[in-house]
Amino acid sequence: MIKEDNNFSDNPDVILIGAGIMSATLGTLLKELQPDLKIEVFERLHVAAAESSDAWNNAGTGHSAFCELNYTPERPDGTIDTSKAVKIAEAFEVSKQLWAYLIEQNRIKLPGYFIKCIPHISFVWGDQNVEFLRKRYEALSSCHLFKGMQYAESPVQLKEWMPLVMEGRNQAEKVAATRMEIGTDVNFGALTRCMLDELHNCGNVNLHFGHEVRNIRKTSTGYWRIKVKNLDTGEKRKLFTKFVFIGAGGGSLPLLLKSDIPEGDGFGGFPVSGQWLRCTNPDVIEKHKAKVYGKASVGSPPMSVPHLDTRFINGKQELLFGPYAGFSTKFLKKGSFLDLALSIRPDNLRPMISAGIKNIPLTQYLINQVRQEPEDRLAALREYYPEAKEQDWQLEVAGQRVQVIKKGPNGGGVLEFGTEMVTAADGSLAALLGASPGASTAVSIMLELIERCFPDKVNTPEWQAKLKQMIPSYGQSLAKDSELLQQVRNWTSETLGLPRIGANYKQEAGKV
Repeated sequence: MIKEDNNFSDNPDVILIGAGIMSATLGTLLKELQPDLKIEVFERLHVAAAESSDAWNNAGTGHSAFCELNYTPERPDGTIDTSKAVKIAEAFEVSKQLWAYLIEQNRIKLPGYFIKCIPHISFVWGDQNVEFLRKRYEALSSCHLFKGMQYAESPVQLKEWMPLVMEGRNQAEKVAATRMEIGTDVNFGALTRCMLDELHNCGNVNLHFGHEVRNIRKTSTGYWRIKVKNLDTGEKRKLFTKFVFIGAGGGSLPLLLKSDIPEGDGFGGFPVSGQWLRCTNPDVIEKHKAKVYGKASVGSPPMSVPHLDTRFINGKQELLFGPYAGFSTKFLKKGSFLDLALSIRPDNLRPMISAGIKNIPLTQYLINQVRQEPEDRLAALREYYPEAKEQDWQLEVAGQRVQVIKKGPNGGGVLEFGTEMVTAADGSLAALLGASPGASTAVSIMLELIERCFPDKVNTPEWQAKLKQMIPSYGQSLAKDSELLQQVRNWTSETLGLPRIGANYKQEAGKV
């Protein structure tokens, strides 16, 4: 259990808003780079990682683009665009390097269930989808980041990979799947709490739970004035700092708008809620050991890509299916129904209306999802698990996401489904907006933030040397250097307790 502080530094070097994976990662990196930094962390809830970083709330764990089909769109000419998948796969390898460094240096003591090896599988049916998956496999296989990927259309092979998915399925149906043996499942809630606990123990870092940041304003002296309220006592406090990071998940947008930085003009948000079906039958859970991802429905947001997902939460194997999308005007799972209305301002009204008009299929999709009955959700599950029984599953509320809307050409609005980092021109404030892939790429995102916001320090020999110690591939491309990738993977796999992939890797044959 993370201890809360009653002490405050009224003029800290850094203020982190939100006690999730992003703030934990940024705080860890900055403290390693400059140990004497004074940091204050504020979280409105009474526990760390209780929103998007929590294992029950996020839409996927261990994102590495091995199985997520929305990261490899098909171009108009029929070829597969792998650029996003390559970028995400590389970013996940960067994250693993920081975690391995922290473990080696005894900076964090992680529970054994923090990261587990679990195969990542993409599964499709129908002639058109099978052809897409085959082309995707061929395109990704040309990149060494995806070394070891298998492709199969044989029902016998697919049943061996994912028995629940194949049992009771129409044998005449054309199916295909790819499989990456070295996929992982990551409990980002556990990781976040371990990192924050270590931050607290290393000195000059105060953690404040049940504290809500009410306002952010730049003073004439160049400092940021932060107004914070203790939600338990009602006490209010002002702090001044040179740097603020807003990493409050769905709560980041309102705070960015309050900061009034020009770079935040025109930004809006569209909240999307989620639900899971959670398996309650231990025998069913034991039969499935994989993350099986399919294709998203037309018009659905990427966070709604269906998957039959093995998770390891608090040391226990779980099985989830979903997520089912929904709509709520809240920006956080434990937020206010007024969040959406209060986020509308004159500068973002037009982009939000424009984005809404352009994305009517998404609105229709969400309406249909909200209107779903239990039998509708069961029917969706049976597309991936034909013999599913209703009594073996219960509905759980997942996390809340805010899809970014930003000003596009001619003042219109563009709905962004990825992660968006907004930084002040002088680098004194940064805010992280958006959703997937989020947590799995946290280290790469925070490294980019450091490069943007601390350009003078990041180019010093001291910071460069420390960055390369923490992340041996820093400044180099793992996507271009296969030998470096192999070295890094060998090291992180050994340190994190994951299987290694080598030249004689048994799954390297490809098509089976």
